[in-house]
Amino acid sequence: MSVKKIIFNSRLKFLWVLALIAGAVVALRLVDIQLLRHNHYLQLAEQNRTQILYQTAPRGRIFTADGKAIATNAPSFNLYYLGAGPKEEDYLSQLAQDLAPRLGISKEAVTEKLNQALRSGKAIALAENLSPKSTIALKELQLYYPGIYLIEENKRSYPYGSMASHLIGYLGSMEGSDWKNRDLSLDYRLNAKLGKNGLEKKFEKEMKGSDGGVYLEVDYRGRVKQVIEDRKWKPGADIYLTLNYDVQQAAEEGLKNSLTGRGAAVAIDPRSGAVLALATAPAFNPGMFVPYSDEPEVKSKKISEYNLAVQGIYPPASTFKVITAIAAIEQGGFDPKKIINCPGHYDAGSRVFKCWSRHGPVDFFGGMAGSCDVYFYTLAAQIGPVPIERIQRMFQFGQPTGIDLPGEKAGNLYGPTRRARNRSFWFVGDTLNLSIGQGELLVTPIKMAQYAAALASRGKVWKPYYLDRVVNPQSGKILSEGKSEQIGTVEIANSTWDLVYKALKHTVDAGTARRVKMPGLDVYGKTGTAQNPHGEDHGWFMAFAGKEGQKPEIAVAVFVEFGKSGSSVAGPVARKMLEAYFQRSKSAEVSVKEPEEILGE
Repeated sequence: MSVKKIIFNSRLKFLWVLALIAGAVVALRLVDIQLLRHNHYLQLAEQNRTQILYQTAPRGRIFTADGKAIATNAPSFNLYYLGAGPKEEDYLSQLAQDLAPRLGISKEAVTEKLNQALRSGKAIALAENLSPKSTIALKELQLYYPGIYLIEENKRSYPYGSMASHLIGYLGSMEGSDWKNRDLSLDYRLNAKLGKNGLEKKFEKEMKGSDGGVYLEVDYRGRVKQVIEDRKWKPGADIYLTLNYDVQQAAEEGLKNSLTGRGAAVAIDPRSGAVLALATAPAFNPGMFVPYSDEPEVKSKKISEYNLAVQGIYPPASTFKVITAIAAIEQGGFDPKKIINCPGHYDAGSRVFKCWSRHGPVDFFGGMAGSCDVYFYTLAAQIGPVPIERIQRMFQFGQPTGIDLPGEKAGNLYGPTRRARNRSFWFVGDTLNLSIGQGELLVTPIKMAQYAAALASRGKVWKPYYLDRVVNPQSGKILSEGKSEQIGTVEIANSTWDLVYKALKHTVDAGTARRVKMPGLDVYGKTGTAQNPHGEDHGWFMAFAGKEGQKPEIAVAVFVEFGKSGSSVAGPVARKMLEAYFQRSKSAEVSVKEPEEILGE
């Protein structure tokens, strides 16, 4: 065999080997495509032949305990052009001319979008988030212009405006940090909204829902051929709160119409710790963050996210006198009939402490009803600060209530033990300030409501909670529930409770808290006016009530910032809340001509 033939045979074998290897690679690739990863490539092919017009799922609703939807959904519409129908310039010009005034944009802008759809061969959004009223004419145009397609979505809606706004929170557009930290199990799109604050943020995962969409078949060039499927969305879970709608509304209206329109009001069920109302003023309308695109734009969306009900800390003022009274009674040897004379001031030796009025001779019930500072200065001087601090700790002052809301402030416990730990001195003046709820003592409105509820329940300190249950709206299955939790007990004698109740009832019947006196109800209350070195004094009103002869059902705390007086400014708000709860007529208002010495603080 010649050398040339040997070389030829070698090259031929090499080519056969190459051909076999190439054939094997092709065969393996076919096996991979047809068998091993068939479903994967089928899905890719399906995606290439379909286009999806997404539909936002209805967000889970938020209900009050009595069934009012304070956060729900409203229909919203997107208008698409699918590129179907005639392509002539005259036809497109007429279509643009008819659409432009209904969309509120120029004919040229509409024409550009129509041409863009034709160039790409894909459906394009001509307008998004349209209100129902603007779509009436557009639905009619669908009959005359092939390729015009309205898609219904859902937009967040707040039927009662600013009600419970600091509790509910608001929605906002997805931002960089939101994309980075998002829950990958949830299907967010570029124009998606998510909770930014309050319950909207806390229960984002539960309320989000699963989006639906219209699936369009497109050809190999991406041009729309037909609608394949209208896939239905899955709504998010519904949130049911413990709020009483009427009480919440009364709290919000009362604060809004108060002297300054600034403050907070909280109501708690003293039998369980359930929050019946939680209002902060000024409030805001969460709906301004999710307007229709064809509505006037809100010029400023700046709001205060500061929830004064759980974050504002102020001296409790004369509402604290109940604790001073309890400490004195528990110390022993207390005589409620003992008369103490109030000349309008108390001489502490190195300093004279004023009373807000000259009360003259008063006993325990008169001292509480008239909120006489001198009476409580005298009690505190007799028993010292330690017993007062001990009772204060039982009510858990200086600790957060534990309500499941972000940013709750703890306030500040005030007493000689705290001072000793800080290696600082305690003076006589500190004891006197402590006795009337001034000095370094600080509480939040939610703490004041917890305190009122503890008094109403004769010593049960509840952790406030606002969530009743989370429910799947399709199956009705309860996904999670709130619960009542007692976190402390004020352990004092029954006889002490009896005296305190009698004094607080007398304060409502004949004292500074007369604004909440109502026939047929047993109402107990205490006013307070907190000194403010930075401006007008703040007004407090604390009360609890039940049907006559029965246990209290509701405890309320009202705070009006810069309100000057607890009785005349915060008192009417508390009354409205109690009237709302017990469904009482508002015609029996206490006369505003009550003597100054009775309704002064």
